[in-house]
Amino acid sequence: MTDTLDLAAPKRRRGGGRAGHSARAGGHVIDQMPWRVPVNTDRPTEPLPPEGVQAIHDGAMRVLSEIGIEFLNEEALGHLKAAGCRVEGQMVRFDRAFVEEMVAKAPASFTITPRNPDRAITMGEGHMLFGNVSSPPNAWDLERGKRPGDMATYRDFIKLTQYFNCIHFAGGYPVEPIDVHPGIRHLDCLFDKLTLTDKAVHAYSLGPERVEDVMEMVRIAAGLSHAEFDAAPRMFTNINSVSPLKHDWPMLDGAMRLARRGQPVVVTPFTLAGAMAPVTLSGAVMLSLAEALAAIALLQWIAPGCPVAIGTFTSNVDMKSGAPAFGTPEYIRATQMTGQMARFYGLPLRSSGVCAANVPDAQAMWETMNSLWAAVQSGTNMVYHAAGWLEGGLIASPEKFVMDCEVLQQFQRYFEPSILGTTEADLALDAIAEVGPGGHFFGCQHTQDRYQQAFYGPFLSDWRNYEAWQGAGGLWTAERAHGLYKKILDEFEPPPMDPAIHEELAAFVARRKAEGGAPTDF
Repeated sequence: MTDTLDLAAPKRRRGGGRAGHSARAGGHVIDQMPWRVPVNTDRPTEPLPPEGVQAIHDGAMRVLSEIGIEFLNEEALGHLKAAGCRVEGQMVRFDRAFVEEMVAKAPASFTITPRNPDRAITMGEGHMLFGNVSSPPNAWDLERGKRPGDMATYRDFIKLTQYFNCIHFAGGYPVEPIDVHPGIRHLDCLFDKLTLTDKAVHAYSLGPERVEDVMEMVRIAAGLSHAEFDAAPRMFTNINSVSPLKHDWPMLDGAMRLARRGQPVVVTPFTLAGAMAPVTLSGAVMLSLAEALAAIALLQWIAPGCPVAIGTFTSNVDMKSGAPAFGTPEYIRATQMTGQMARFYGLPLRSSGVCAANVPDAQAMWETMNSLWAAVQSGTNMVYHAAGWLEGGLIASPEKFVMDCEVLQQFQRYFEPSILGTTEADLALDAIAEVGPGGHFFGCQHTQDRYQQAFYGPFLSDWRNYEAWQGAGGLWTAERAHGLYKKILDEFEPPPMDPAIHEELAAFVARRKAEGGAPTDF
């Protein structure tokens, strides 16, 4: 019996081996929802009046025209100078009309088709895509506690990413595998990502070699010619500005390389109000938009009509410690405001499922839920870090991943059109007449015909009363999630890949490793 949950203590329960196999019902760890991409049909929350939208847009244009943005990339500076922007050293000032004209060239939606066409995802048009946690340097679980990321843990998270149908894309590395040298890390990571998943993948814009290698690996994995790869979105990148007012060399280089080949670029400034952005939300959102629009204008000049999205990562800091805070009231409002501005510009929107909690506890879930409701209310199309994020992005947790996927499935159920049915059968007048005053609906035919699919059925939540829960071991949520993730890994099977393609992909990785991979200074 477990009376308290010590999240720091090692756990004795394991879900693998024979015990894991015998615990499965029907040969599967959980009875999860099938693959689907939910469509958000809710009316978006629009906290800004029309004059507020115009004020933020006008302010962003003033930032771009009067203050300027630094571009630490000579190629980008050359393009912007040729476009007629005012370039002084690395500082670029934009004419308002140029920015508005370039942004108008971007498509309102686009579809990314990975190696499995059945996993194609549409960015925009109300679609809501959920992705795995990306880029933490550390991992944490109930058995081993906090530790630096390694390749074995990276693979575990990639398997979870593939296993859960509510995860639509494989974003950045779910944990950084520091036991693999940075010069070849991208080769091993993408090989595993492309062979252990068949979902859309992301490339880090961290130098020409990495971006070019990943594009080539995605092309090989999908069995495409170069022309076929360039003809439609097959993968994507996310770039961040260096707030305030700066875009760095490798991010711009990668973004331009992908844009020229028709691959999507998500531009996401990381603006923390009170630190890298003004303490006022309107000022922080305005600065974030100015930085994003500057990069989008550059990409549309280089490759008119290339697929892009605007990202929001505007939150606040704890003014006592300076630490980032997520899932706060300010984060919610900033996300809603940015969503309103994304619709003003006609661009798809990316936000995140984030929290500041250090372990998968109540704080982790209420902050993440705040972030996810902000995504719904803002009309977000792509939710980064939707499963597994802890400690402000410094920790990836498999227990939190499983807990988050329970929530993501609930959002998918929330969006199902059948919930809102108003047909004669939905209104159930005959059933009401059959039951009559003082009766109950458990046994009536209307219920019998529908009860199995009537409501969401959780795979992690425990709806038993206290005595039944205690009698079954009294496991807290994180403990149940720990057992499930172990069983999921135990039963995992990679998606199929043509052996010839697998061999070609492995040969490419081996050749690039022999050539030295990506250069580093150590």
